[in-house]
Amino acid sequence: MASPLIETKLYRPRLRQGVVARPRLGEFLSRGSKSRMTLVSAPAGFGKTTAVAEWLAGAAVDGRSVAWLSLDARDSQPASFWTYLVTALQRAAPGVGVGALPLLQSARTAVETVLATVLNELAALTHPLDLILDDYHLADTPDIRAGMTFLLEHLPPQVHLVICTRADPALPLARLRARGELVELRAADLRFTADETTAYLDGAVGLKLIEADIEALEQRTEGWIAALQLAALSLRGREDVSRFVAGFAGDDRYVVDYLVEEVLGRQSDDVRDFLLRTSVLNRLHGPLCDAVTGRRDGKAMLELLDRANLFVDRLDDRRRWYRYHHLFADVLRTHLADEHPGEVANLHRRAGQWYADAGEPVPAVSHALEAGDVDRAADLVELAIPALQRDRQEATICGWIKDLPDDIVRVRPVLAVGLVGALMTRGEFEGVEERLDGAERLLGDSEQGDTASELVVADRGALARLPGAIEMYRSALALVRGDPSATVRHARRAIDRAAADDHVVRAAAAALSGLAGWGSGDLDAAHASYSAAVEGLLRAGYVADVLGCSITLADIRITQGRLTDAQRTYERALRLAAEAPDTLRGTADTYVGLSQIAWDRGDAAAATAHLRRARELGEHAGLPQHPYRWRVVQARILDAEGDRAGALDLLDEAERVYTGDLSPNVRPVPATRARLLLTHGNLGEARDWARRQGLTTDDELSYVREYEHLTLARILLAAHRADPSGAELTAAAPFLRRLLTAAETGGRTASVIEILVLQARVHDAHGDSGAAVAALERALTLAEPEGHVRVIVDDGPPVIALLTTVVRQRPGWAYPRRLLDAAHRIGGSTGEEAGTTSATARHELVEPLSERESEVLRLLASDLGGPDIARRLHVSLNTLRTHTRHIYTKLGVNNRREAVRAAAELDLISRAPGR
Repeated sequence: MASPLIETKLYRPRLRQGVVARPRLGEFLSRGSKSRMTLVSAPAGFGKTTAVAEWLAGAAVDGRSVAWLSLDARDSQPASFWTYLVTALQRAAPGVGVGALPLLQSARTAVETVLATVLNELAALTHPLDLILDDYHLADTPDIRAGMTFLLEHLPPQVHLVICTRADPALPLARLRARGELVELRAADLRFTADETTAYLDGAVGLKLIEADIEALEQRTEGWIAALQLAALSLRGREDVSRFVAGFAGDDRYVVDYLVEEVLGRQSDDVRDFLLRTSVLNRLHGPLCDAVTGRRDGKAMLELLDRANLFVDRLDDRRRWYRYHHLFADVLRTHLADEHPGEVANLHRRAGQWYADAGEPVPAVSHALEAGDVDRAADLVELAIPALQRDRQEATICGWIKDLPDDIVRVRPVLAVGLVGALMTRGEFEGVEERLDGAERLLGDSEQGDTASELVVADRGALARLPGAIEMYRSALALVRGDPSATVRHARRAIDRAAADDHVVRAAAAALSGLAGWGSGDLDAAHASYSAAVEGLLRAGYVADVLGCSITLADIRITQGRLTDAQRTYERALRLAAEAPDTLRGTADTYVGLSQIAWDRGDAAAATAHLRRARELGEHAGLPQHPYRWRVVQARILDAEGDRAGALDLLDEAERVYTGDLSPNVRPVPATRARLLLTHGNLGEARDWARRQGLTTDDELSYVREYEHLTLARILLAAHRADPSGAELTAAAPFLRRLLTAAETGGRTASVIEILVLQARVHDAHGDSGAAVAALERALTLAEPEGHVRVIVDDGPPVIALLTTVVRQRPGWAYPRRLLDAAHRIGGSTGEEAGTTSATARHELVEPLSERESEVLRLLASDLGGPDIARRLHVSLNTLRTHTRHIYTKLGVNNRREAVRAAAELDLISRAPGR
C-alpha cells in the first residue's frame, strides 16, 4: 500500500532549552510578515529554522495561524511536494485544500488548477496565516518552480510565505523586490553578534570563557552558529581552552570537517559506530536503526544522542522518530564512505528490507536503488504496483521509471505492463505501445520455450493476468486514437484472454467497449457494457470504481431522457457509498448528478441542496471530472438567480479545470458558455465560438457534436431575432430536421425534446402557429413521463406564448399548465435577450389593452425583433416603443420577458387578434 504522509514534517520545531533570545530577528520577521514573502537564505548552520521558530513562538499570540513544512530531498517530486504543502495548509486552516489533495494524484489535473482552488479558499480566511517552507533548497527543482511562481504571484494578502533555504530559490525575487513585496533575512543578519555569542557560550552552554576567548571565537566563526555549537561541544571538558581557541581557523568547509572530527573523536567507539552506520537513514527510529546496525539499542541510543545535543532533531513528541541535522548527516556519510566503503550498500539493503517488511514500498525502493540493487528495486516496484494503482498513486510509480534501467524492465513483462497502466492513467501515451509489444513478445517467446530464462517475474499471480491486461490497454489506446471498432475488438480479446477470476480486467474491458459505444451514439450498447463493468467491479470489491461507472450510466440515461432511471442509478451508488467506512471518491459526483436531474425537473431548491452537499464533501470525494461538473451546474443556478457574471466566471473555471479521462466530451463547456451568452443577448461572442469550432449547418452529424450543433441552431434563431432579413431562419429549418432524424435514430430522447422545441420556435417565427403548436405538443408528450421542465420553459417568451396556446386549446391537459406555473415560479434569465429576473407574484391588468396593444403583445411573444415588429404593423419604431411602454405599464412589468410571462399568466396572448 502507499506510504502515508510523515506527520512530523508538518510539526513546527520545538525550541530547545538554552536557545539564545534574539528579539532583533523577531522584530525583523514581524515586519516581513506584512509583505508577500520573507526569504531566509543562508548557508547551513546559520540558525534559519531556529530564528523562524522563535519568532512564531512569540507571534502565535496575535491570532496568526501557522502552516509548517520541513522538506527533504524526496520532496523534489511534484506529487510529494504539493501533497505536503497542501496538507500543511489544511492543518493550519481546516477546510483549506481538502478537495485539492486527490487532484494531485490525477495525471490530467495541472498543478495550477489545484492551486487555484487552494488560493480561492485561502482568500476566504478571516485571519492571517504564515506558510513556512523549511529547507526549501532540497525541493527547488524545475518541476516545482512553475507551481511555486504561480502560488507566489496569487497569494491573498492575509497569507505570508516564508522560505528558509541554503540557496536563493529560482523564483521571481527581482520582481518582488521591485514591488516592495519581499523581505530578506541573510547570513549577515543571522550571524551571532558579540553579545549573542557571549550569551550562548557563557550562558546557554555554560563554558564560562574569558572575554578574550569569546571574542576570538566570535571573530573566527564570524557568528556562524553551527561552528559555535561544534566548538562548544569540542571545548567541553578541555583544560587548554585558550590554546584551542587560538588555533581555531579555516573557512566554513574546513571548520565543519575539523570540528566534526573533534566531536566524533571525543565519542566512544560505540556511539561513533552508531552515528556512522545510521547516517544512511533520512529518518531515525529505534527498530529501524537496530535493523541497520545489527544492534538492539537503537531507541536508547537515539534518546542519548537527543539529550547530548548531538545534532539530532526530535520529530515527534513521543520520542519515536528523529533525524540528524542535515549538515551533520552529510559529514557522517562522508566519513562512513571513507572509513567503511564496502559496508554502505549493505546498510542500505538492511534499511530497504526493514521498510519492505513494514509495508512502506517507497523508502524500500529508494534504499534498494542507493544500494545499487536495481533488480531488488524492480522486484519491490513490481510487487507494489497493484496496491499503488488501487490507491491512485500512479505518480509514484512513474517516478520510479527513470530510476530503473530499460534493460531491467525489458525482461520483466509484469513490471512493464504495470508501468504502462500508470503512464496511461496520467495521460502519457508515448512509448506505451512499444512497451506492450515488448511484453507480449516476451510472453510469446516464453510460452514457446525460446527465451524462458530471460523472463523475470516477482509477482507470479500477475503473470497469468497479463494477456488480458495487455489487450485491455490496447483497447484504451485505440479509444484515445479515436478508433471505436479497434477499441471494441481489443476489449473482446481482453475478456477472452483474461483469467477467470480477473474481474478487474474484464470490467475495464467492458467499460472501454461502453465508452466506444457511447462516443458513437449507441447508447443502449454503452449502457449494457457499463452495467457489465459495474457487476465485475462489485465482484472484485472495487466499490469506488463502481461509483465512477454509475455516473456514466446515469449520464447515458439522462441523454435518453430517462431521468427516473438516472436518479435510481445515482441513489444506488449512494447506498453503496454509505456502506463504506470512509467517503469514497465519486460520492460528490453523485450529488452533482442528482442536482442536475432536480434542475432539469425545475426543482431549484433540491438542485441547490444536492450541490451544497457535494461541496460539503469536498473535491477529494470527487473523481477527476467533478471540479468542472460541479461548476457547470452551479453556473446554471447562479444565472437563474440573476448573477450572470458569477455564472460566466464559473464556466470559465470549469473549462480550465476540465478533464475528460477517456469519456467522450458530449457537452463541451464552451458550448454551454455560448448558450449562456445567448440568453443575455451576446450574439457576437456566441457566433465567434461557433466560428472557432468550425460549426456549419452542412456538417456531418454525430452524437459527440450534437450538443454543439444544437447550440448552433440556437445561434441561428438568435441571429434571426436580431435581424429577420437574414437567411438564418431558412438554414435552421432543414438543419433541425436532420438533427431530429439523427437523435430519433439514436434513441436520444432528451435531444429530441430540445430539437422539437426549437422547431416550434422556427415555425412560430415563420408565422405558422399551427405547426409550432404541433411540434411543441409532441415535445410535451415525450417530456411529460419524466417530468422535464427546463428544456421547455428555458426557451423563454416564444415558447411560453405557445404553451399558453396549448393550455387554451387543451384545457384538460395538466402538464402544460404545470409548465406555465413553473415558468412563473422559477423566473430567471431565459430566451436570447438580456433582462432582469421576473417577478413571481401573479399579475393583474391595471387597465384593459387596446386592440392595437393586444396585437403588439402577440408579436412581442414571437421571435421577431423590434424593427421587424414595426414593419409588420406598418408603424415607426418610435410608435412601437410607445405601444410597448403602455403595455408594460398596464401589466406592471419592466421588460419584454416580463410582459410575455404576465400575459401568459392572464391568458392574454391566446386571446389576442390573429391567434
